Amino acid sequence: MSLVSNLFLLFVLASVLVYYIVPHKWQWLALLVFSYIYYIAGGLRFVVFILFSTIVTWLAALMIEKVETKGNHKAARKILIFGLILNFGMLGGVKYTNFAIENLNALFHMNLRGMAILLPLGISFYTFQSSGYLLDVYWKRCEAEKHPLKYALFVSFFPQILQGPIGRYSRLANQLYAPHKFEGKNIARGFERILWGFFKKMILADWAAVFVDEIFANPDQYSGLALIGILLYTLQLYADFSGGMDVVIGIASMFGIELDENFKRPFFAVSVTDFWHRWHITLGTWMKDYVFYPVTLSRWMGSFSKWAKKVFGRKTGRTLPICIANIVVFFVVGVWHGAAWKFIIYGLYNGLIIAFSGLMAGNYRSWKKKLHISGKETWYYVFTVVRTFIITVISMYFDRPDNMGVALHMMKLSVTRFNPSQILLIPAGKQGTAFTPYALLILAVGCVILFVVSVLQERGMKIRESLAKLPLPVTAAVYFCLLISIGFFGSTAVARGFIYAQF
Repeated sequence: MSLVSNLFLLFVLASVLVYYIVPHKWQWLALLVFSYIYYIAGGLRFVVFILFSTIVTWLAALMIEKVETKGNHKAARKILIFGLILNFGMLGGVKYTNFAIENLNALFHMNLRGMAILLPLGISFYTFQSSGYLLDVYWKRCEAEKHPLKYALFVSFFPQILQGPIGRYSRLANQLYAPHKFEGKNIARGFERILWGFFKKMILADWAAVFVDEIFANPDQYSGLALIGILLYTLQLYADFSGGMDVVIGIASMFGIELDENFKRPFFAVSVTDFWHRWHITLGTWMKDYVFYPVTLSRWMGSFSKWAKKVFGRKTGRTLPICIANIVVFFVVGVWHGAAWKFIIYGLYNGLIIAFSGLMAGNYRSWKKKLHISGKETWYYVFTVVRTFIITVISMYFDRPDNMGVALHMMKLSVTRFNPSQILLIPAGKQGTAFTPYALLILAVGCVILFVVSVLQERGMKIRESLAKLPLPVTAAVYFCLLISIGFFGSTAVARGFIYAQF
């Protein structure tokens, strides 16, 4: 059930109506029922996986809390490890088995058969969310949830089940279980956010995808468009993923539930580190709390740090462990994105740049001092934003192509050939190439609107709050125009789901 389908919108409408009709004490149960209806609609056979993850982490958390009260920390640690192995083992089994078989065949000239495994909906998201809960219970950041059905709602809440954001139990659980009165402002805020998400998805992402798919499917035929293709894919990915987050957060708002933000204008970032503080924020914070800190604070990393200080000096020895932890984090990020070497390279590319920047931080400060650059100059800010954007776009060469061979080929074409007029040969919609100039114009205008809105937000303007202060007819007219524009200018080429829904 795609988030952009009419059926899904009817499903949301029905769930909101039922949620506010049932007695307040049963609202959480209504959410659970609708969440499982939604998940079952995606495939009954997938339910066993989310049930397995839910039951394993729920029971493990209860057992950890029980043995911890008896002072048996070693037993708690064993339960934690066993629970994580089961939970991540399920994810690894369905997502990476065939990848492992392919590499074994290539390395040892074997002929092992791959397995016919269908990837369960949203498995990467709910596995990380439930594992984070288990670790929080172990670290005593939250108490274990005693009610199995309430915990099941935390894992399966339907707006976020397919593409996040990755929720934290301490911030989300109370909102899910608490009663909520019907408030028109929540419905209005949710509707506004959903509209903005559909604008980004259907006007920007889906039209960009028309050209991206054609360019990457036929790189030699459109050899002069390699650079334009990767730029359009960057636009597609951002508009698709952040648009999906807007829809998800908007739906949750209708229930009176505020999910964590997942994007904060990432293309205004001044460094790769800043970019990852703004892009897929909940994944970044999950990695920081559950991978980065455990690695940097581990016993073996402490030993390595002492050795590094002796060999390389105090300053470098203190920085190296952080650099290694960042590389580990982004290796995991790459693996999380998919079972392919291109994703691992994508993750390591970002991790190595962040690690290198950490090692060079002192040199950067020294160079800026010698060049009399304070860092507050407008030109320097623009330079850092453009530099970060270029580095980010390069990473997209590893993300979009089918494999590393195509990625490297596209890189070569990007610096050897450039013929933007070829884009007019790509058919757009049912009217073919005759509509291509209009599709490109729609994309251009949409980008200008997105850029202006982002600049205003970056400067601190709260656009939705500002619109709400306008007279009601004016506010209604703005959102009516947005709704009409989606209907008139949204992509008609082919119905597309959200990219991250496949994770």
